Amino acid sequence: MLRHGTTTERRPRKRARLATVVATIGLLASVSGCGLLGGSDESSDSGGNGSVEKANITIATLPAIDVAPLHLAVKNGYFKEEGLNVKIDQAASGQAALTKLIGGDADITFSSYVPFLVAQSKGAADIKFVADAVSTTPDAIQLVTMPNSSVKSVKDLENKKIGVSALNTISDALVKSVMKTNGLDFNTVEWVPVSFPDMAGALSRGDVDAALMIEPFLTASASSTGTVPVIDVATGPTKDFPLAGYGALAGFVEQNPKTVAAFQRAMKKASDDAQDRSKVEPVLVDQAKVEPAIASLVKLPQFHATLDASRLQRVADLMVEFDIVKEKIDVGPMIVQPSET
Repeated sequence: MLRHGTTTERRPRKRARLATVVATIGLLASVSGCGLLGGSDESSDSGGNGSVEKANITIATLPAIDVAPLHLAVKNGYFKEEGLNVKIDQAASGQAALTKLIGGDADITFSSYVPFLVAQSKGAADIKFVADAVSTTPDAIQLVTMPNSSVKSVKDLENKKIGVSALNTISDALVKSVMKTNGLDFNTVEWVPVSFPDMAGALSRGDVDAALMIEPFLTASASSTGTVPVIDVATGPTKDFPLAGYGALAGFVEQNPKTVAAFQRAMKKASDDAQDRSKVEPVLVDQAKVEPAIASLVKLPQFHATLDASRLQRVADLMVEFDIVKEKIDVGPMIVQPSET
């Protein structure tokens, strides 16, 4: 078991091990895929109230709209109310965020569920899920193309070049699921790795016939390059599909149960706030520097905080179905149930 607070001398070996895992499966940099949410690191600036084992915690995040509730929790003082001083450490990718967690540089990490589950299956870490974050909503993750493309519907996807952010991740798995549901052979597809910011350009140049796009790039590309939807990939088996959450090492959870419970309560309040779009849009404008007009059009994910084993099992099962991992993962024991203590 890898525990929080390991010595500096041991960290390079852990990072090397994680890097091997990441290289093996090509982890998606921002798998949850609801777009950029930048900004500098944030932290609450008052002391803890003595009710938790560890008042000062670091949370590694990705530049994603999905973490809007985390920023709301800081802004609204929910962490302070729970006795926590939170430092938000922005990571450039899923690999970087997970490396921070395993290396002991972060106490809790936000990520797509896929990297967490891959790390668990490969033995790179003993992961515990401490809070849910987002699931798919209609039309927020779409396969799109150009108006003059030969791809007019999902039936036209066989033998085509499809742009996805990375291979053997939730990105191409969602497209494969849609194709399989429609009786199509996804093995005929040439999968082309393209970063989300470059998807519109790849489509307009004809480098790919269709591309998986997420917000805010989805809305922006429709306006700037005229991309049109082919199909919403969050349909059928992937409707309301869990995308991302917050994880910690088992050692940290075992040693800091009150700290974890305080984090969960704060995130639940912030997630409840995020159900009101008017509270989320200012975060997009302030943190991601999105124009207010665009922020009003972006399709938001469904924000959650409470973890549900049956829902998360869908992610693990999809990973097995499309060969991201070889063996089934039981996510139930990985979930830390909320506590009032």
